[in-house]
Formats: sequence, structure tokens, C-alpha cells
Amino acid sequence: MEKIYLILVIVLFLLAISDLIVGVSNDAVNFLNSAVGSKVASFKVIIIMAALGVMVGATFSSGMMEVARKGIFHPQMFYFSEIMIIFLAVMTTDVIMLDTFNTFGLPTSTTVSIVFELLGSAVAMASIKLSASPEVMASFKNYLFENHFITSIDQTLNLGDFINSGKALAIISGILFSVAVAFVVGAVIQYIVRIIFSFNYKKRMKWFGGLWGGIAFTAITYFIVIKGANGVSFLSQSAKEWMHNNTGLIMVYSFIMWTILLQMLNWLFKINILKTIVLIGTFSLALAFAGNDLVNFIGVPIAGYNAYEVYAHTAGANAHTLPMIALGGKVATPTTFLLLAGLVMVLTLAISKKAKTVIKTSVDLSRQDEGDERFKASALSKAIVRSSINLSKGINKIMPGRLAKAIDRQFEPYTDVAVKPKDAPAFDLIRASVILVISSLLIALGTSLTLPLSTTYVTFMVAMGTSLADKAWDRESAVYRISGVFSVIGVWFLTAFTAFSISFILVYAYYYGGNVVVFFFLALIVFLVYRSHRVHGKKLKEAQQDGEGVYGITDENLLDRTKFTLISNIKKINREFHHIVDGLEKEDIKQLKKSKKVIDEMASRTKYLKNHINVIIERLRGESVDTSYYLVEVLDYMREMIHSISFVNGPALTHVDNNHKPLKIEQVEELHMLSSYVERFLKMVTESFVNNDFSGQQIILKLQKESIDYLETCRKAQIRRIKGGLVGTRNSVLYLNLLSETKNLLLQTGNLFKSERDFVSIKNNHD
Repeated sequence: MEKIYLILVIVLFLLAISDLIVGVSNDAVNFLNSAVGSKVASFKVIIIMAALGVMVGATFSSGMMEVARKGIFHPQMFYFSEIMIIFLAVMTTDVIMLDTFNTFGLPTSTTVSIVFELLGSAVAMASIKLSASPEVMASFKNYLFENHFITSIDQTLNLGDFINSGKALAIISGILFSVAVAFVVGAVIQYIVRIIFSFNYKKRMKWFGGLWGGIAFTAITYFIVIKGANGVSFLSQSAKEWMHNNTGLIMVYSFIMWTILLQMLNWLFKINILKTIVLIGTFSLALAFAGNDLVNFIGVPIAGYNAYEVYAHTAGANAHTLPMIALGGKVATPTTFLLLAGLVMVLTLAISKKAKTVIKTSVDLSRQDEGDERFKASALSKAIVRSSINLSKGINKIMPGRLAKAIDRQFEPYTDVAVKPKDAPAFDLIRASVILVISSLLIALGTSLTLPLSTTYVTFMVAMGTSLADKAWDRESAVYRISGVFSVIGVWFLTAFTAFSISFILVYAYYYGGNVVVFFFLALIVFLVYRSHRVHGKKLKEAQQDGEGVYGITDENLLDRTKFTLISNIKKINREFHHIVDGLEKEDIKQLKKSKKVIDEMASRTKYLKNHINVIIERLRGESVDTSYYLVEVLDYMREMIHSISFVNGPALTHVDNNHKPLKIEQVEELHMLSSYVERFLKMVTESFVNNDFSGQQIILKLQKESIDYLETCRKAQIRRIKGGLVGTRNSVLYLNLLSETKNLLLQTGNLFKSERDFVSIKNNHD
């Protein structure tokens, strides 16, 4: 029996490795957001600084490991076998959840996840114990009474006796409170700093850079030396006490030293103080992440290992009756485990593609300029923006005009002409330094109180607060950014509910299902992680193709890129029109759903091009006004064609999905004939585009007219069927809609042909 628990401990560590990989992919945004968003250095340099911070921070995290052992529940209230089930449920839930969120690029809180997984698992196991037979409960109460965990053998037990409710509530309230605090503090500090330095900060940095650097480096020193050292396992207690007793003195000397040193380095060697702050800040925040959040990934496996050690070293121990009293005391965490975990985290930082996806979400929401917004406006975000505008107008009325103008001047945008638009950072180094300094200080405060504060909450909300203060959320983007913030926060609350629910269910499944259920879920994890990696890889490839389709366009390749897109889409439309008619005839819902997926992908890609038309036009030469005009027209007609095929597919899919009566035989024959007309017409247009030969225009327009004439014949036939009572209302609505949208498709294709003809002609004349 001992072997199965050894296997479970090994499984816990394997899950920990997987959890580290998906967890770091999620939490990398915490300490890389500022450096990546401000483009302070190459991605390789940023990763090196973060990696160093992670390795140092890993050795600082020993004290936080107690959260997994006794922070949420009382380990002495459970037996060894029960503890192992709790820990296994926590780890399986964590891996599945974090990987799912990462796949969709949403930064969620690993702290919230682990806290509510531990809570859900402990509550589930406690409820199982409380529902045990009277004999079992009597034996359990006797053990508790003998060890002074309860005062009377007749005491009634409840869930509160099993859960460390005080600590759990402190952790949860600390996490929620950090949302408001981080946002407000980030906004206020950024507003003050921006008024001092403005966006054109380089001149002022020559004189005040050392002072700002002194404040920033003192804050970082406070975190690394004073607070971070508390968790170091190899530092003597006397050294920790000396630093604690002399904190004020260390801070004063630190501020003086850093201010003078940085100012001199700037004057003598032209050292960029802001870049130094951001790089060192990235190191410190990575250290904070590892020191504070490592417990989220390996705390549970280490607690399981500690429990197994107690079981293995207890002679004649029974897994089902061995109480876990030892976990309630002080248990040292092997430094080797911490360093190995740090190494896995560093490797993940270097190779994880999902980490880059999550970083992009945070950077997009905090960038200074406009662009493609990932989130749609919501009623709440609209109401907030409207209220903010009214409040701003009210403040401006009572504020002295001269003061208002002076403040507005500090927020005037500044463009560095030496930086190309495509290389421009999402935000500047001033804001990046504020994010790092404020985040480090707030996380240091949480760590000093031994609260596993959510670094995701803190850094994300500080970044959002600084964005608001910097007026990055203007009237063109505010509703989308605010909606995005609420979406991310909503995901965090969803994380809490989901983590609690899944871990609760898994404890019951493992307890009553035994080893068979355990290994079934382990196999399921392998499958889900593999599938999510495939899904993410596909999304990444599509995003890369979309990006290349926009940012890779030049005057030289514009014609070829446009032609390739048109030909590809027309071929797909031609193929899917035939599939829709075929699926409608055979009532093949799978075929119709497959067509919908293809059409939706086309619509999404074309919409992306249309939304980035300004980027494409800006990349063309100044004299290419006519070219740009016809390019816009071509994309418009292309979108209309895709809308038409979408409106052909939608009603057909709904009709079949609702199990309505199939079309009449004569209707199916008419649609197949119409499909052949459409196919011939689209093929001829495609060949014209392929060969850049528009001499067959008269033939193409003649075929278009023949197709529309046949379509009108079909419409008249349907009207005769309606008058004769041969078809019902649903049949008529569906059939007439198919004919109407097919006509639109034919007309828009003809318009596209003419626009592409003019586009090619104008482009060739310019070249």
C-alpha cells in the first residue's frame, strides 16, 4: 500500500512541473509587462533579467510554503490518505484551469486559483468526514480530544473546525482589497509623476532623474533586502533581526546613495536612468513573483512530500488513521526543490509561446495609442465613460483656467521622430518604471504580512491605473479598455468559483472512485493539455498570418498580397456555396456547421484587414491616394460577399437544426442549377484575377446577368408554389432568403471584379 502513495507523491511533482509551466506562462505578464510594453531592451535581455530574479526569488519563498500546508485548513483534522486526496484534487484542478485560461490569453490569478482549490478540496473532505458513521466519528473525536484539539468528546463538529477560516478570510480579503488599492495608488502616483516629467521627459530627467531613480531604487532595495530576506532559508535569524531593527536607517542611506550614484552616472556616462530602473525593476518583480507565488505551484507537492515523509517514517502506520499533526508545525523546505522549481520557471520563460499571448493581452489594454481592441464595449463600460466625461467637465469648470492649461501641457503627446511607428513602444519608460516600483512595494507589503498576495491582481491593476492616469484611455478607446479590465477581473472571480467547484467534485470522485478514477483524470489532463496546445498553436498561427497580412504589406507586394487574399476567399465561397446546397438537400447539419466555421474564419480575417486599413494605407507611398481608394473599395466588396454567403448559410443551418421539413425536390433541383451558375461565374472571375487579365469583362458580366435571370425564374416558381399552397411559411422564408442573398453575392462579386480591375490598372500606372 505504501507504494501507491509514493506513486501519488511522484504524480504530484509531475503535476507541479506541468503547473509551473502553465503557471509561469500565465504569470509572466506580472513582471514582463512593463519591460516588454516599453521595449526597454531586446526580449532576450528582458528574459535574462527576469530569469535572474526568478532564481533568486525561488530561494526566498521557503516561508510561504506553509500556506499550502496549514494556511487554508487544519492538517491535524485529516488523516494521511485524506490529505493526499486533497492535494491531488488541488493539483489536477490547477493544471487544467490555468492551461485553459492561458490558451485563450487571459491572465488569471494563480493565487486565487490555489486558495480556492485548497478551500474547495478541504471543504469536500471535511463534509465526507462529517457524514461518516457514528462509530467512525466517535473514534475521530476521541483522537481530537486526546490531542487537545477539542475540549469535549461530546463537542459537535462542523466545517469551521476543519477550515482555518481566519487565515483564509484574510487571504481572500487581502486579494480583493489589493484590486482597489493597486488601481488607485497606480493612478495617483502616475498622475503626479507625469505632471513632473511630462511625455517629453528627457530634458527633465537630466536634472531630476537621479531623484526619481533614488526613490525607485530605494523602493526596490526595501523589497529585495528588507522584505525578501525574511523568506531566505539560509540567512541567520540574527541577520534578519538586525535588518528589521535598522530598516529606517537602511532606507535613508539607500536613498542618498542611489540618488547621488545614478545622477553622477547619468551626467558622466550618459546612463539611461529609466532603462536601468525598468531592467532592475523587472528583476525585482520577477523575484517577488518567485518569492510570493512559487507556493502556488509547488507548495502542495512539497506539502504532500512532507506528509509522505511522516507516513514513511512512522512504524506500522495506517494511511487511513495516521493524523497529520506534523504538518501543523514548522517544516523546512529543501532549498534544492526551490532551485529546481526556479530552473523550470526560467526555461518556461524562454520558450513559452503562451506567455507571450497573455503578455499581449495586458500590453494591449495599457498601450498609449489606438489600435485593434480585443474586447467589445459593454453597457457598464459605456456608463462609466459617460459619467467620467461629465465629472471631468464639472472639475474643469471649477478649476482655474491657467492651472488646467498647465496640467494639460504635461499630458501633451510626444513622438520620438527617431523611432519608426512599427517599433514604437506601447507606453514609455516613465510609466513602466512607475508600474514596477508601485507593484514591488505593494507585493512587498503583502509578503511581509505572510499573505500570498496575487501578483497578477497587483501588477495588472497598477498597469491599468497608470494607463488611466496617462490618458491612454481616451474617448476613442476607453469603453473597450474598461470593458477589457472588467472582463479580466470577471475571469478572476470565475477562477475562484470554478477552482472551488472542480476541486470539491474531484475530492468526492477520488475518495469514492479510488485509483481507477485518479488515473482516469490524470490521462484526461494529458489529453486536455495536449489539445489546448494544439488550439493555441492554431490561434497563434492565424494571428501571425493576420499580422503579416497587414504589417508585411508594401507598395511592391500590395498587388500580389491583395490578389492572393481575393482568390483564396472567392474559391472558399464557391466551395462553401455548393456545400450549403448539398447540406440543405441531405439535411447534413455537420456539413452546414463545417461551412459556418470556414465562413466565420473568412469573415474574421477580412474584418481584421478592414480594421487595419489605416495601417496599410500609412505604409504606402504618399502619392498612392487612388491606389488606397480602390484598395478600400475592394475590401468592402469582399466583406459584402462574405456577408452574403454567411446569410445563405445561417438560415439553412437554422432550418436543418430545428428539424423543419426538407425542401421540395423541384426546389433542390433549382438550387443545384443555381449553384452551377454561381460556380461558373466565380471561377471565371477567379481566373481573371489569377492572370491579371480583365479583357473578358463582357463575358463575365453576361454570365452574371444569366445567373441573375435564372435566379429570378426560381423566385417566380416559388411564388407559384406559394399561391398553390404547395409550401409552408418556413419553406418560403428560407428559399426566398437564399435567392435574395445569392443575388447579392453575384452583384457584389461583379462590383469586386470592376474595383480590382481599376485597382490593378491604377497600381500599374503608378509603378
